[in-house]
Amino acid sequence: MSVKQAVISILEENRGGTLSGQEIADSLNVSRAAVWKAVKSLQNEGFAITAVPNKGYILQEKSDVLSPEGVRLALPKQYKTLPISVFKILDSTNNQAKKAALEGASSGTLIIAEQQSAGRGRQGRSFYSPAAQGLYMSIILRPQNNNLSDCLLITVRAAVATARAISRLTDAQAQIKWVNDIFINDKKVCGILTEAISDFESGGVEAVIIGIGVNCQNSCFPADLQPIATSLKQYNINRNRLAAAITANLLSLQDYPDDLLIEEYKAKSNIIGKQITFEQNGQKLVGEAVNINLQGNLIVKCGRSLITLQAGEISIGSGNIIND
Repeated sequence: MSVKQAVISILEENRGGTLSGQEIADSLNVSRAAVWKAVKSLQNEGFAITAVPNKGYILQEKSDVLSPEGVRLALPKQYKTLPISVFKILDSTNNQAKKAALEGASSGTLIIAEQQSAGRGRQGRSFYSPAAQGLYMSIILRPQNNNLSDCLLITVRAAVATARAISRLTDAQAQIKWVNDIFINDKKVCGILTEAISDFESGGVEAVIIGIGVNCQNSCFPADLQPIATSLKQYNINRNRLAAAITANLLSLQDYPDDLLIEEYKAKSNIIGKQITFEQNGQKLVGEAVNINLQGNLIVKCGRSLITLQAGEISIGSGNIIND
């Protein structure tokens, strides 16, 4: 660990409190000059660190720069040693996670970016990822059961994990729009993209990449997103803590019984009992979302028929399908 990493780790642990340069230097067994240099570098990176004459340094509560140290500090003890990488900008955290997985990265490896230049949503759509506004993260999982059909339940776990984290860290009621979007007050606040790396020899799954994008500090959106998107800005959420909460929830849910998982997923659903619009075989259909089965499939009642949706796009009501 570099001096800079060690300094931000100490400041994160004492966020809002004052630590003298000498205290930090003594704890790290380095010079005060080295501490001063590290603090200056951190300030240049955007950390809200105040130097108070004759008192020391304060990492302000408002500081919201993503860092491995900030995330790690907020993780439960059993997850403290997870590999965590934070980048200023990536084309896509999922792309970086795929590379890491192919190079042997372990399950639970976390990739985070302050900005994505080519953030992706489902079906190749772009995902709006401005600098310092959101949490853009990907987690590598290496499931023991490497059946490709289980990927939908992994997405379900990710949705429940994210909704839990948002609801715990804010007073907002996070809801899930099947299969992979998180909504607050009828607007999308988060999207989830699950991708599998297949083992061609066995026909199974070598790794699963779960990409999660949360709008955290956005005060405005492009015109096409304004009617459908929202952010957590009003809740002053700390992105390091949110990343840690989502990660811990997701990892702890890997051994959660499927029936209890689906029960919670349905309880957080914002579509059960509502009229929805969807497409099947190139035809637009309208029906009532009546259930979600143990495989995570959506059951829709259309007239006297029940249709099972394993994937696809839906919108609430009978208007246009919203590809967000």
